[in-house]
Amino acid sequence: MTPALHRSHTDDLLAFIAASPSPYHVVASAAQRLEKAGFRELLGTDDWTGATGGCFVSRAGALIAWYVPEGAPAHTPFRIVGTHTDSPNLRIKPAPDTGSSGWRQIGVEIYGGVPLNTWLDRDLGISGRLALRGGPDGTPRSRLVQIDEPLLRVPQLAIHLDRSVNDGVALDRQRHIAPIWALGDPREGELLRLVAAAAGEDPADVLGWDLMLHDVQQPGYLGPEREFVVASRLDNQVSVHAGVSALVEAATGVTEPSFVPVLAAFDHEEVGSGSETGAQSPLLERVLSRSVSARGGSDEDWSRALSGAFCVSADMAHAVHPNYAERHDPDHRPLPNGGPTVKVNVNQRYATDSTGIAMFTAACERAGAPWQPFVSNNAMPCGTSIGPLTAARLGVTTVDVGVPGLSMHSARELCGVDDPAYLAAILRAVMTGR
Repeated sequence: MTPALHRSHTDDLLAFIAASPSPYHVVASAAQRLEKAGFRELLGTDDWTGATGGCFVSRAGALIAWYVPEGAPAHTPFRIVGTHTDSPNLRIKPAPDTGSSGWRQIGVEIYGGVPLNTWLDRDLGISGRLALRGGPDGTPRSRLVQIDEPLLRVPQLAIHLDRSVNDGVALDRQRHIAPIWALGDPREGELLRLVAAAAGEDPADVLGWDLMLHDVQQPGYLGPEREFVVASRLDNQVSVHAGVSALVEAATGVTEPSFVPVLAAFDHEEVGSGSETGAQSPLLERVLSRSVSARGGSDEDWSRALSGAFCVSADMAHAVHPNYAERHDPDHRPLPNGGPTVKVNVNQRYATDSTGIAMFTAACERAGAPWQPFVSNNAMPCGTSIGPLTAARLGVTTVDVGVPGLSMHSARELCGVDDPAYLAAILRAVMTGR
């Protein structure tokens, strides 16, 4: 790929991130792009019989999409790209209106592995979804909400009141992370009224919510050569966006039905994936099995499709940090713009084995894209991903990969400008075998 194509892909990534401040918005953004490419949404209550072409299923913060080429037998092997839609952040409590010492504040919970100091002194908006009073059958409606205005702020204590702050600050997760947004006494229902108005709904119709805070600073480029991307939620929207782009391209001009390409974007990876929309759930397995049976496939066809399957688990990775190089393995130090990393951990924090490495690096060669190996320093704990969970649940060869970056889980992260496009090109080569 040329530098111009890299920049075009990354420009599109930045627009995707700006439109997707919550997992529910990630799913909506992905669905919009898939529908534009001719994919159609299937509901769980629909009859899927004979469903071919591009299809997707969405559930809250998760999305499974696939493309069945015309004439593909029911036992056609799957080529799966697994990602996640969630990012560490601050999530609004059920009874949020609180305050202290003449300030009105909002109560929040800490979601995932948040470096709390990165959320201090940032202008924060609100996003997520509302569960609304439904029809006569009692089924609730869902409405997305996105307020990209500086509504809240978690203020840091002035250095004059803590002279030791540069020796290390200890933040109490209950007392020190409640954002301010106004003066006066707490007003019960104030947040609900504001959010309902932003969504164009009556507060009386709001029965529940999944709301969170996001940094309203827009994604952008960094450096004299603009060789870096800086944005919130690069982990893991870089991979979701690359997966959507690869799937759309894989569905274009298919002449030989060698594989069924699949994108699986799960929620709740940052807190262990143990939910109905997480990678520990049977969601992917059920959708793929049903797609086989909908085309007249038998249990034998399902087993054959899985036996020939391959999964790439795509999640952000650590680039070597120049100020903390001793925290990295001395012989595995990925850099931005050197291509995605292949992540290895023999204790199965990553699912990668030699077969997966061979299959992924062959795809890199077909795509003309570089790659880098990654292993954690033995003295440091190793992160994980959906890879081991998907491999164990489906019993398929799986490789863990990811774009290398800095400041992972921070309110604002960094990666190279070329790597998102490299990843998308490689994932397309995985999905198509070409």
